[in-house]
Amino acid sequence: MVLTVALVSAASSASAVSAFSAVSAFTQEPRAPEPPTVVTTGEAIVRRAPDVAFVTATVESRARSPRDAQRQNADAMAAVQKRIADAGIPRDALRTLGLSLDQEVDTVNGRRVPREFVARNTLEIRLDDVSRAGEIADTVVQAGATSLGGVRFDLKDRAAAEREALRNAVADARARADAAASGAGRNVDRILKIQDTRSEAIVPRPMMSMRTEAAATTAVEPGFIEIRSSVVLTAAMR
Repeated sequence: MVLTVALVSAASSASAVSAFSAVSAFTQEPRAPEPPTVVTTGEAIVRRAPDVAFVTATVESRARSPRDAQRQNADAMAAVQKRIADAGIPRDALRTLGLSLDQEVDTVNGRRVPREFVARNTLEIRLDDVSRAGEIADTVVQAGATSLGGVRFDLKDRAAAEREALRNAVADARARADAAASGAGRNVDRILKIQDTRSEAIVPRPMMSMRTEAAATTAVEPGFIEIRSSVVLTAAMR
């Protein structure tokens, strides 16, 4: 009985030594070397003519009481919106950007002196026909708008232009990686990582001028919108 136990113990010890040796051999096995890599930057620009414009106009009214200032402002904005509707602009193309009522205060000899109340209403008009931007700017001023916040151009499907710019940037980065690998006597094996470094689109600042016609019209040139994309590509070489 004692002899059997001793044999079992010896066998267990031999198994433990063998397992330890196997683990040691596995952990000491040399790691495969990391493949050489190449990192390149790709850039692309997509230029598109804008297909939507936004005109921003403000109506400002002043009065000695807040009620009068607000009422006058509401009447003036109603007149502006009517002229816009008469010009064929649908109501869903209008958006209120700001509505405020404040009292102006001056400081005289260290004392606050209240002045008039000022009501402001700012309206944004979307134009699907960008060629009408100057015409509508003139229309709102003639209807009673006291200031213009400018004209902004954009793309209705900006996302499609951004995706095209991104595809072109990746293609540029891949071509650069192929050229760099070829110069080193190697080839690109596989793409390891692509990092999109998004950049803002360049929106043209509209050029405005007055046409000398019977009825002067403000001319607005929309120019082009540039969608820029930049990526960083990491590839393994063989």
